[in-house]
Amino acid sequence: MNATSAPSGVSIPRDDAPADTAVVLVNLGTPDAPTAKAVRRYLAEFLHDHRVVSLTRWLWCPLLHFLILPIRGPKVAHKYASIWLADDADRPGGSPLAVYTRRLAQAVQRELPGVRVVDAMRYGNPNFRALLQRLRGEGVRRVLALPLYPQYSTSTTASVADVLERADGLATRMVGDYHLDAGWIEAVAMSIRDYRARHGDGGHLLFSFHGLPQRLVDQGDPYAAQCEASAAAIAGALGLEPSQWTLSYQSRFGRERWLEPSTSDTLAALAGRGIRTVDVAAPGFAVDCLETLEEVAMMLAEEFTEHSAGGSLRYIPCLNDLPDHARALAAIAQRELEAWR
Repeated sequence: MNATSAPSGVSIPRDDAPADTAVVLVNLGTPDAPTAKAVRRYLAEFLHDHRVVSLTRWLWCPLLHFLILPIRGPKVAHKYASIWLADDADRPGGSPLAVYTRRLAQAVQRELPGVRVVDAMRYGNPNFRALLQRLRGEGVRRVLALPLYPQYSTSTTASVADVLERADGLATRMVGDYHLDAGWIEAVAMSIRDYRARHGDGGHLLFSFHGLPQRLVDQGDPYAAQCEASAAAIAGALGLEPSQWTLSYQSRFGRERWLEPSTSDTLAALAGRGIRTVDVAAPGFAVDCLETLEEVAMMLAEEFTEHSAGGSLRYIPCLNDLPDHARALAAIAQRELEAWR
């Protein structure tokens, strides 16, 4: 492994837990600060991964370091600054993705007192590679990785597997996906029910998933099919008719064709049909992050208001560290651990 020191911010919350097994909740990653420098550092690591960008390095690296990072760094930093969580009296703030992932790991730990539960980031901190090295040094022999991607993709989940394969001295296992897990489906459905019970029924429900290049799906990536299956299962749990919900994909990057329909185009089409209120859920994201809080709840909400002449996009938060979410993930991990004997 390349990392040689423990990542900052990593803590093992239960000193009394057995030292031989750990469950690691792995999320994508986030900058350490809402600054251009921190964003460039994070994006450089993220966009260097062949799983994320498959262009040949001699072409991609000059584009990345001399064009993309200098231009995107300040712009993305501004976006992060708009959603950065402030410290409160009891808990530190920071990037929402990091804060909610850490809190989720702590909630899952309470459901799994017999093993260590920690969080890590595939890119950025707490660094997944460094955490594996630290756990091995502390006597851990088995690591179950649970990537916080309900739907499998070669661009995300497989990258976690790449790191596990190079984790010398550890027995490793990974949860590939949980897109149709009954506990998770019900947790998402319950969060939507609760939101609508508190705020009223918004009418149309839009499931917005992170986008993916169409090329990857054409090559056999199961992501799109799993997104469709998840959305249909959640809609079924809610008792919705097909006319009451729609699926779309957001966060397109680059010029090649991505999965369609796009969330932006879908919202414009819904406004064109005279729909004035849309509830948006993002069941492909385990916790809230830049793509949900800034892209959906702010940018796309503003677009929809314009398209609908004053209508309202209501964003339903991710599961984050809700008890139902923690219980669902703990049950998934427990089943994997029981099968791993």
